[in-house]
Amino acid sequence: MALLLPPPLTLLDRYYGPQFHGLYSTTVRVIGGEARHGRASGIARSDDGYLAADLRLPHALGGPGGGTNPEQLFAASYAACFHGALSLIAAKNDISICGAVVDVSVTFGRDPVDGMYMLAADIKIQLPGIDQALAEELVRNAERVCPYAKMARQGIASTVALSRDG
Repeated sequence: MALLLPPPLTLLDRYYGPQFHGLYSTTVRVIGGEARHGRASGIARSDDGYLAADLRLPHALGGPGGGTNPEQLFAASYAACFHGALSLIAAKNDISICGAVVDVSVTFGRDPVDGMYMLAADIKIQLPGIDQALAEELVRNAERVCPYAKMARQGIASTVALSRDG
């Protein structure tokens, strides 16, 4: 079994290209499952096979629960990314943030603009043993580096296309 190591600090090096420069891509496929509805009974699988989740509508939305849901997956992704950015910045500055905790709460709700749906996210960070001013600086810098925080603030480049492929 390989020893797990943090990513290299070179990930914090700036890129000065004219266009988006992709570094990693993945695909997750969701099929509808028993209810033929991805959110209610979907099955999510990543192209490499490492993510395998049975999706279930939570009790709060009238579902049976008993599985994960898109909001949990998004919250986990956001929290992991923010924690990673925070860890890289701290390491680059020779600051130990042992015991750092990032909690992300995602709320699915109604959008007052169009009456449909939207998400809201709240991030809470704990940096035990770190001076308040330094902790605030680390969090601000992590917010600038974390792609999820940037997406939440600026939006995301996205395309939606109908595919005839299987």
